[in-house]
Amino acid sequence: MKFSTLAALAFAVWLAGCATAPTDTTLPPLSSEGVTSSVPATPPAAAVPAGPLKPITPADASSRGVAATQPPADLWDRIRRGYAMPNLEGDLVRQQEQWYATRPDYMQRMTDRSRKYLFHIVEELERRGMPVELALLPFIESAFNPQAVSSARAAGMWQFMPGTGRDYDLKQNLFRDDRRNVLASTRAALDYLQRLYGMFGDWHLALAAYNWGEGNVGRAIARNQRAGLGTRYVDLSMPNETRNYVPKLQAVKNIVANPDSFRAELPVIENHPYFDTVTVGRDIDIDLAARLAGIELDDFKALNPQLNRPVVLAAGTPQILLPWDNAQVFQRNMSEYNEGRFASWTAWTVPGTMSVGEAARRVGMNENELRSVNAIPPRMLIKAGSVLVVARPPSKQEDVAEHLADNGQLSLAPEVTQRRTTVKAGRNESVASIARRYKVAPAQVAEWNNVGASAAFRAGQQVVVYLPVRAAARATPRTHGPHAVAAVPRAKPAPAKTTKSSKIAKSQRR
Repeated sequence: MKFSTLAALAFAVWLAGCATAPTDTTLPPLSSEGVTSSVPATPPAAAVPAGPLKPITPADASSRGVAATQPPADLWDRIRRGYAMPNLEGDLVRQQEQWYATRPDYMQRMTDRSRKYLFHIVEELERRGMPVELALLPFIESAFNPQAVSSARAAGMWQFMPGTGRDYDLKQNLFRDDRRNVLASTRAALDYLQRLYGMFGDWHLALAAYNWGEGNVGRAIARNQRAGLGTRYVDLSMPNETRNYVPKLQAVKNIVANPDSFRAELPVIENHPYFDTVTVGRDIDIDLAARLAGIELDDFKALNPQLNRPVVLAAGTPQILLPWDNAQVFQRNMSEYNEGRFASWTAWTVPGTMSVGEAARRVGMNENELRSVNAIPPRMLIKAGSVLVVARPPSKQEDVAEHLADNGQLSLAPEVTQRRTTVKAGRNESVASIARRYKVAPAQVAEWNNVGASAAFRAGQQVVVYLPVRAAARATPRTHGPHAVAAVPRAKPAPAKTTKSSKIAKSQRR
């Protein structure tokens, strides 16, 4: 018994010595502009893959740590737990941290906007097994503004260029621009980022390619390989915007990870969906949709920013997003709605090139209203085959057809300024010969001169024609000869005669 007691005391002393032994906590030194991760401290240079692209798998996307035992306190906590990309260190990161930290109002607006969209993005990233900090990328791209448009015409919170958007099946037509669509643009952005990661095998290079283009990044890597230089993000020569792109994301990532260190206040964003998807079975005005959902029109637009016009066309946009608690309210109110039609707008295909004023007369609208609802600039003609949003006649019951809702485009051409000019008719001149010479319609020549379509002119008779300004200028110097012309003070062309054939019945509008 005495021996057992002594042995137990000795073992306890040994354990105490182990518990108080000093531990070496010194970390390896970091470069002034490098990438840090867990093991190894400095990752090897990224190799440029050869051969065809391979699809990314969840195992490729990131390396997950041990799952936390407690559920996330909020969405920010969930994002922090999903960090999986190597950290970028250096002066550029510090500069970007300073920039954001000294602009609390900007950070507040940006994070407030994000509350509507972040949960969906985080869900999609986790479902794909991608680093969850990529949910912060719209902070860099657009400050989480889905209506943002850059000077280079990139649009939406993920900032897709028109061509890249089409490559990723983002529709862009008269009625909607899916580069601004919350669901569609997020799907396209994550598809694109996965593809870039599959090409370069490195998330920092994938992000550089998202900003600068995959071809530019590939050529920069090839140049460094030929020169025997490194091929990491920090090794490549690139424009300043791309050089600061990943440091900006790292700075936001660091602020989200430890807001107190930067005296930043993140708004509370609960870890549950902000919006729900609702199917609409009829064309419906957006202001009516907002009213049936019990929300402000601005809130409706914030969740459905892809809509270009004041109407949702069910054939092209069968689903809308509404705040989670308002989705059922909308469905109930829509099923009980009996105050008249759902949509006061429809689509009309322009039969021929015409002015906005002429189009307005044909569809029975005010010219300014037609110009405004279709965003037509001044001094532009509407080209034949274009689709316009027009007032829906009371007699029209059917909704807009799918081929128009999905493909309708508005094409414009500069309005041609005409000048009233007189020409002297030669021998055996007629309405038809004058029309051929000046490339105008015989009916116009007849109307301008108040004669019949088959009329002939006497030799030397003055004939009125309206010509484009440049053509009229070329004609004015000729003051003698069989086809002498004389410039006349500019005046408006005579109004076209209204005929039964030029009118379009309201029941024929599309």
